[in-house]
Amino acid sequence: MSLELIGITVLWTFLYGYLIVASIDFGAGFFSYYSVLTKKEHLINQIIDRYLSPVWEVTNVFLVFFFVGIVGFFPDTAYYYGTALLIPGGVALLLLSIRGSFYAFANYGARRSRTSLFLYGVTGLFIPASLSTVLTISEGGFIEKTPEGEIRFLAWELFTSPYSWSVIFLALVSVLFISASFLTYYAFKAGDYPAMGVLRRYALTWSGPTILASLLVFAALSRHNPIHFEQAAFSYGWMFACSLLFFLGAVWLIWRKRFLGWAFVLVMLQFFFAFFGYGASHLPYLLYPYVTIQSALTNTTMGWALVIAFIAGLLLLIPSLILLMRLFLFNARYVQGEKDTKI
Repeated sequence: MSLELIGITVLWTFLYGYLIVASIDFGAGFFSYYSVLTKKEHLINQIIDRYLSPVWEVTNVFLVFFFVGIVGFFPDTAYYYGTALLIPGGVALLLLSIRGSFYAFANYGARRSRTSLFLYGVTGLFIPASLSTVLTISEGGFIEKTPEGEIRFLAWELFTSPYSWSVIFLALVSVLFISASFLTYYAFKAGDYPAMGVLRRYALTWSGPTILASLLVFAALSRHNPIHFEQAAFSYGWMFACSLLFFLGAVWLIWRKRFLGWAFVLVMLQFFFAFFGYGASHLPYLLYPYVTIQSALTNTTMGWALVIAFIAGLLLLIPSLILLMRLFLFNARYVQGEKDTKI
């Protein structure tokens, strides 16, 4: 495997980790506020708080690794994406700051403030919507390079593109489906069956829109970037077929209330195959048609140094998350809400 393929695979793995961990976090924020509107906060908010308390601080580690890595491995991406991501990137940073403030002041009444919960819930939807524009822009048609070498961002084309809105829709419903699927299992693990019933209904409710949004993205992609669509459909169609099978298995287990832990594993596999199928079919382009992984790659010495550093970071991060889950998330006494859990 070439250096550029190793580099993009490592970075894509970090981004996939962020997709799963952040989706649970963002969806939990939305469900937390929605439960207040539907008068069900007494059923599910304790479960959500127990999950978020030890996890929220490590969620953005994956995202930081990815953005630092993409600029380090492929410096040209900063030049081309810099202008285009100024607005959505700024919005995402603002929303992440608001969300961080909620966590920081959670123990000082933020969780009981209706305004704070509203901001917490809204950011859980707007952050993935703003971040998803990166994938949209990468398909081409939204950045123009003039004969003088100037990069122009075509904001109106992005705002009016059916493909752009289909990706945003997919990002929103995927976040809610992933989060509800995990929290259903987490409530079951805690023995909180009323909460499990509510969260299970959320998971089943958002499963349909997730598949619908996926089909809309494929339909919009076929018009927006036929080359990528053909590559995805004919060369990597088997990955998307596997993703669909894992989705059906997860929904069946959730509907039957059986093996809910395995159901969430199937959800992770569903998004793993879809996410890596999308990424593989997009290669060699990082930004169609201007930037490829070959043309944008940094020098060989720097590239291998980054590969070693990021693989080491991944090997350190994964055991840390496993330890975090064993000490808190899947510690029987902590999950059941006992405050005197020994670490």
